[in-house]
Amino acid sequence: MTMNLVPPETSSKTLSFKETARARRSIRGFLDKPMPLSIIREVLEDAQSAPSNCNTQPWNTHIVRGEKLRQLSKILHAKNDAGEFSPDFSFDQNHFYGEYRKRNDALGKAYYDAMNVMREDKEGRHRVGAMNYSFFNAPQVAFLFMPSFGDNVRVAGDIGMYGQTFLLSLAARGLGGIPQTALGFFAGPIREFLGVSDEFKLLFGISFGYPDESAPGNRIYMDRVPVDSSVTFHD
Repeated sequence: MTMNLVPPETSSKTLSFKETARARRSIRGFLDKPMPLSIIREVLEDAQSAPSNCNTQPWNTHIVRGEKLRQLSKILHAKNDAGEFSPDFSFDQNHFYGEYRKRNDALGKAYYDAMNVMREDKEGRHRVGAMNYSFFNAPQVAFLFMPSFGDNVRVAGDIGMYGQTFLLSLAARGLGGIPQTALGFFAGPIREFLGVSDEFKLLFGISFGYPDESAPGNRIYMDRVPVDSSVTFHD
């Protein structure tokens, strides 16, 4: 589905909520065109309205742009090539099972097919995976840090709601973003580079900006399961 969106630098008009929710998708290719700070601040103001447990508002967001982002990209590529991972939270796709694993595999196949990389092409798959650390060419990235409370489940849920509000605000303005678990794999060096206290844990990052519709990674559209397959009504 392609929609004609209003260029955000020329109009304050935004999509309706229904249009926004259904237009939002993960963008894996951006134009080399920085967003105006005024629009970034509008998006952040929207995200700030997200709900949180006991109104703790635990998000600690760092926006990285320009030369700072280029420097960070070099660090992350080097760490990725060396396999020096330092996540704050575990992540293993092998833990997915049943329908969840099938959906994961379907996305992976669609993405690598779009990038013209075959399953047995280990070098190609590494190259495509490493695009995470070039931020899919996005000129700005939001890193979402969080304090650690108990088992972290509730605070992580709060960060997720903040991130979704951020993404919907982008989509409403004809912009795009992608939440990247892969950025959380290098929490240690990112925290050190940005001068973030060890008390804050990195859950994920969001690369965002103007979508490049010609990018191969933006040619995939994943279906959603029907509502009745994931919702049970009790009367």
